[in-house]
Amino acid sequence: MSAGTRLLRGLLLALWTAVAASAALAQGVVVPKPGPKDLCPVCGMIVSKYPNWVATVLYKDGHAHHFDGAKDMFKYLHNLPKYAPGHRPEDMARIAVTDFYDLGKVDARTAWFVIGSDVLGPMGHEFVPLASREDAADFMKEHKGVRTLRFDEITPALVEQVDHGRFR
Repeated sequence: MSAGTRLLRGLLLALWTAVAASAALAQGVVVPKPGPKDLCPVCGMIVSKYPNWVATVLYKDGHAHHFDGAKDMFKYLHNLPKYAPGHRPEDMARIAVTDFYDLGKVDARTAWFVIGSDVLGPMGHEFVPLASREDAADFMKEHKGVRTLRFDEITPALVEQVDHGRFR
């Protein structure tokens, strides 16, 4: 196969991947909105006061737990026995976060998270969720982010560090 053919195939594959990703993003993730009295199970704040930061864990039986930011959501996920006794990860149907730019819901497991930026959430330093790698790169430049992470890279120790303003 010639170099030109390989290049053309690579470009077509990249275009197809971009179209598929855009279609998935356009559909968004459907989770219920927090009610006016829904409290974050981690910090106790009224979640609906911070619609630009809402994160949600939706269970297969239809009930949901809402958070005033991804940071508290990660605290919850890392310590279910403390924050949600009797709940199990295998009973979760969806985990969603609010995309910083378009404010749509995205799957937290596929989102990109930036830490150490000049953007603070309701509880201070935050894991800022973004729908794509490109958005995360733009956010890093625009808001002086320190680090970009994927869902599986966020550990309890890192959540504790971010809570205390440490990002490396």
